[in-house]
Amino acid sequence: MEQQIFDKLLLKTAFSCMACDGDIDKREIVLIKTMHQNKKIFGNIDIDFELDNLLLQINRDGHQFLKSFFSELTASSLSEQNEMKLIEVAIETIKADEKIEYSEVKFFKVIRSNLKIKNDVILALHPDFEEYLEQDIISESYTRRLQDDFFDTKTLKEFQLISSINFDLLKSNEIFTENN
Repeated sequence: MEQQIFDKLLLKTAFSCMACDGDIDKREIVLIKTMHQNKKIFGNIDIDFELDNLLLQINRDGHQFLKSFFSELTASSLSEQNEMKLIEVAIETIKADEKIEYSEVKFFKVIRSNLKIKNDVILALHPDFEEYLEQDIISESYTRRLQDDFFDTKTLKEFQLISSINFDLLKSNEIFTENN
């Protein structure tokens, strides 16, 4: 897979994990922007533009956006290294707001069901990811039901444009105590 296409898929993964619980927490935004600034994990993109673009797409039709993400992930041919990177970014994004909802774990399990990497490989590097890897996806029909159940039980609201949020203010602890 071309690196630029993977970088955008990785960002879409982080964004989808951030929004899948119906709430975009400022700590999730800080994590994504910090990963990009410090590690260039999403390549050479305009992070604010890309995040706002994803936000506009999810605001138009959240369920369709996430279904499209799953389809894109399923169609992607990823190396084991890229699958591991995707898993790490997904889980770190889910953990960023310090509250893990079952809908987020369920969402991750749908992501995981579309990857080929073995659990042993993941657990060797990240033994703390075990709860995300517990087997409950048994068949393709179960995966579809799990995905359908996610969409039946989760309503996504319209989110504020990320570029309109002051990133420096997000990084300060004051905003977390004032708004969360």
